[in-house]
Amino acid sequence: MREPVTAERIQEFMRALAAAAETPGRIFLVGGATSVLLGWRNATIDVDLKMVPESDALLRSLPALKERLEMNIELASPADFIPELPGWQERSRFVQQERELSFYHYDFYAQALAKIERGHQIDRQDVDHLIANGLIETERLLELFSAIEDRIYLYPALDAPSFRRAVEQVVRDAKGDSANSN
Repeated sequence: MREPVTAERIQEFMRALAAAAETPGRIFLVGGATSVLLGWRNATIDVDLKMVPESDALLRSLPALKERLEMNIELASPADFIPELPGWQERSRFVQQERELSFYHYDFYAQALAKIERGHQIDRQDVDHLIANGLIETERLLELFSAIEDRIYLYPALDAPSFRRAVEQVVRDAKGDSANSN
């Protein structure tokens, strides 16, 4: 069993991955790694990421890094589970530069929609944190969902009406929370 991945361990991973980089690239951190770096969780079970462009040198380094750092590293992003949101790269928030690699949090809206679709309690808590911290706006979340809704059929495991209901419920809940806090 691998050790939980803390913020310090994510930093160590970023430095180690950057040491393997031969050319400039962007690494987009996803899910638990984002939550840990933003301070909403103490640890996660793995580091999910997307690299742009994909690099043979970096891809080849991942198995050795997994063993040396004793952490699970997965190539996974919201676009593996829901249609890619327009403008996701531009909305991705910069984390830090390590040598040739620029690290970003994958677009918070895309992460929120993927988490809403997945529906786990911890994912819903992450979405609530994104909203409460002003990292996503609920009306924009609905707009971006509408922008991908006609491509949900490309993901046969998804049910578009259920997904829409879940997004709308998050928006209603957020509006109820903000009305209760006033």
